Amino acid sequence: MARNKKIELTAYDDLFETDESHAEAKLSKIREIPIFQIDEFPDHPFKVLMNEDMEQLVESVRRSGIMTPATVRQKEDGRYELISGHRRKKACELAGLETLKCEVKELTHDEAVIVMVESNLQRSTILPSEKAFAYKMRLEAMKRQGERSDLTSPPVVEKSAGKKALSVSKIGKDTGDSHEQVRRYIRLTELVPEILQMVDERQIAFRPAVEISYLSEEQQYTLLEAMGYNDATPSLAQAIKMKKFMQEGKLTDEVIQSIMQEEKPNQKEKPAFKDERITKLIPKSIPRGQETDFVVKALEFYNRHLQRQRGQER
Repeated sequence: MARNKKIELTAYDDLFETDESHAEAKLSKIREIPIFQIDEFPDHPFKVLMNEDMEQLVESVRRSGIMTPATVRQKEDGRYELISGHRRKKACELAGLETLKCEVKELTHDEAVIVMVESNLQRSTILPSEKAFAYKMRLEAMKRQGERSDLTSPPVVEKSAGKKALSVSKIGKDTGDSHEQVRRYIRLTELVPEILQMVDERQIAFRPAVEISYLSEEQQYTLLEAMGYNDATPSLAQAIKMKKFMQEGKLTDEVIQSIMQEEKPNQKEKPAFKDERITKLIPKSIPRGQETDFVVKALEFYNRHLQRQRGQER
């Protein structure tokens, strides 16, 4: 029986395979791909900004090419989908290059979503809207993969062996944000675009924005008008109050306007002028609230000067 038993031997190549050969195998998946064959990632939440950093990246690409390959996956139609490297791709286009150095990975769509989010969250600067939609995309991908997630309950506990119960808590653990903070970020995706942009521009604080996200689209646009009319944004207390009225079915246009007209504790006096042509001419030594007096005196002085000139011309 011992003679008839087959002994399976490790293949020669596998037996003597080295780290160097592993590296060569990985390099074989790195190739120059024509840019016109690379499609953007669907609903990519991270913005490619045309700023000074991009100008420096374009100059670097012109001088040295792409040092770190972008990551792509091949689609069923033979084209490629960009997973990470959107800034590098744009820099290549601006530098006049026709190809992009890429590492081709075999990933499903949901696996690609998770890789895309994780790689882009390494950026030094991330807008709240970018993080919000990135967290939401990753959570939805995890749910499609059959993993439990819960936005309202406490962190889920791992149940079956060999199967991780990935959830909002899992995202928080990977990114450094708490379970509750991840939930808050995802709530921002319920804001209308105009208000979400105000969050990105730091015109509206993060926590009030989360509370505002519970309002309906129509109520948010009414609030937007009220903010413009009163030249003010809601405090956390005001946002919570609006959410409470909404939950009770009592949040009318009049209530929103009334709340926005409330005087806030420690509210700073609004600047007298918004026009930069005026504000840049007012010395910084002029105390807040006295800008109008300064401008009036300056105009009075100028008018007296004009009158003296007219008197000399007669």
